[in-house]
Amino acid sequence: MNHIFHGKWITDSEFFGLKPRNVFHRQLDKADLPCDEHRNRHILFRKKFKYCNMGSIAKIYISADDYYKLYINGTFAAQGPAPSYHFQQNYNIIDISKYLRDGENTIAIHTLYQGLINRVWQSGDNRHGLILDLISDNRIIISSDETFKTHRHSAYTEAGIIGYNTQFAENYDSNAAEVDFYKTDFDDSDWEYAKIHKFADYRLKEQKSHMLEFENIRPIKSCSDGNTLTFDFGSNYIGYLNASVKGRQGGVVTVRCGQELNEDGAVRFNLRANCAYNEKWILSDGENTLDWFDFKSFRYAELILPADACLLDISLTARHYPFKLKASLKNEFSKIEDLKKIWQLCIHTQKYGVQEVIQDCMDREKGFYVGDGCYTALTNMILTQDDSMVRKLIDDAFSSDFITDTLVTCINCSFMQEIAEYPLILIFLVLWHYNFTHNKEYLKANRPKVIKLLEAYRQSYEKNYLIRDLDKWCVVEWPENFRQGYDVRITEGEICRKPHISINAYYIEAIKTANRISEILELGEYRNISPLISSFNSTFFDKEKHLYRDGVNTSHISLVGNIFPFAFGLCPDEKFYPKIINMLDAQKISSLSLFCTFPALLGLIKNGRGDLLEKALSDRNAWLKMIDEGATTTFEVWSKDAKWNTSLFHLTMTYAAVFMADIDYKKLFA
Repeated sequence: MNHIFHGKWITDSEFFGLKPRNVFHRQLDKADLPCDEHRNRHILFRKKFKYCNMGSIAKIYISADDYYKLYINGTFAAQGPAPSYHFQQNYNIIDISKYLRDGENTIAIHTLYQGLINRVWQSGDNRHGLILDLISDNRIIISSDETFKTHRHSAYTEAGIIGYNTQFAENYDSNAAEVDFYKTDFDDSDWEYAKIHKFADYRLKEQKSHMLEFENIRPIKSCSDGNTLTFDFGSNYIGYLNASVKGRQGGVVTVRCGQELNEDGAVRFNLRANCAYNEKWILSDGENTLDWFDFKSFRYAELILPADACLLDISLTARHYPFKLKASLKNEFSKIEDLKKIWQLCIHTQKYGVQEVIQDCMDREKGFYVGDGCYTALTNMILTQDDSMVRKLIDDAFSSDFITDTLVTCINCSFMQEIAEYPLILIFLVLWHYNFTHNKEYLKANRPKVIKLLEAYRQSYEKNYLIRDLDKWCVVEWPENFRQGYDVRITEGEICRKPHISINAYYIEAIKTANRISEILELGEYRNISPLISSFNSTFFDKEKHLYRDGVNTSHISLVGNIFPFAFGLCPDEKFYPKIINMLDAQKISSLSLFCTFPALLGLIKNGRGDLLEKALSDRNAWLKMIDEGATTTFEVWSKDAKWNTSLFHLTMTYAAVFMADIDYKKLFA
């Protein structure tokens, strides 16, 4: 049962009278231009209060839009919430008993309204605010209201935009009056009082996923060249650079971070993913502390100090979703050094990459992608036996049906994109979750959503048992240079009129999955699949070559196009399967990429070719290529140079661990 808040949504004088702006639309529909008037607002709140319940448990119920960092009596306590839509706005419940003291206490909150249309948050919508209740012994100690003080944090100025409107680079000024706002003795007498938001339209929902954990990482190596200091933290992490510098007022420290070094040993701050981590830190007299708000993906840090400044301390705060490894590597794989390396690479990436949501690209996008996320969340569940992230993905993805009944690509954000395969992969995840957890109640709750989604596809796109006229982009394989000449026009932003094999194979497998869900729940079959399979095979299958064509009106045959019927068992011709296995063995798994590698490995399992599974995982140009190139986290593609904007911290390819874990594949993929 959700908490009933006594507190009100409070904000400052800029936002309290702003009406929410609708940022939601179908991808191909025209939308209003984003409003740049309100953006990059760091808004602070403070309040002093009396507390005399020492020995009791004190919990704070708190949410903010877009994000908050909470301090109690000068100590950082928590941050959140996980991204969500405003009509199911996540709130956190945090035990803050250990931070309180008898007598006067101070609560301070740093909130951010980013204001960009991107994949990270539902922002750019003029919604900003904070709400909280502090409760002890069933008694409300304080609630958010107009007695809170508020002020803009002036230390942060824009230094450019990183990635796909993903975040602001932060120039940070240690001379700003608000630098110590969280400390108990900070003077907020000239701050204004908060205002209750006139148009707050949130519906609050307790965040069911876990809150982040934090680790302090010290550099394993450092070097200096004059006033340039370079630090290596040993691996790519997600988090914040911590630095203390003694200097003079007005001195400027250049702060650069990156995932690699240049040939000359300098930090490559212009990442391959087209993100520039190059910022300024303006010093005050004496000791200064860097205070980033937003996180970055980096391994290396470089500080260029003024001549009269000296570094006092440096570290990295790594943030990540709670991770405790409970899976083990298959015994036969544990004796192969190369496979052990891949296993460890996937584990490290999962542990330090998963955040409050499954983000595929940790630098350029930070997006909660449904398709990529299904594979990453499945991997996380198998490795940890914790299904919370899978459930968050399923629940939040289905909730995007208010935008379109066929769902969107990135969830809990204001960036509108639609990829046709992704909602169908989501249906697979619903069944995989049940097969792993045996949670029949959750399966039962999701079956109506699965049927509703498939019926939406049926009504919008199915004709003569084939999917066509898609106003959603079909990615098929990504990056596009791995599509192997797939002979169908699938340009994003255009309607794909002609049927093609990839999306139709996904669609049939999704219907088969819905039938399997119905069978488990002892309900009637959702739909007779035979006419769809018959139409599929008569349209795409070349009986002479015993292989599938990419689409109608083409004779082109690709491994990419054939992988899906191979994985989903759609071909009645027994000659097809050995031909695909031979083709895959010859072209190798490294000829595929993000979206075809998983079904290729799945097909090998379903066809009893465990020997080729081991061979595929051991392909020197696949995961081992990443490792040969110095990977500490999985790449977006097999090699740094295989894509024009490769992310070197990308979670999708961690799904190798699914096929390496000591689990019963037949039950998982039944």
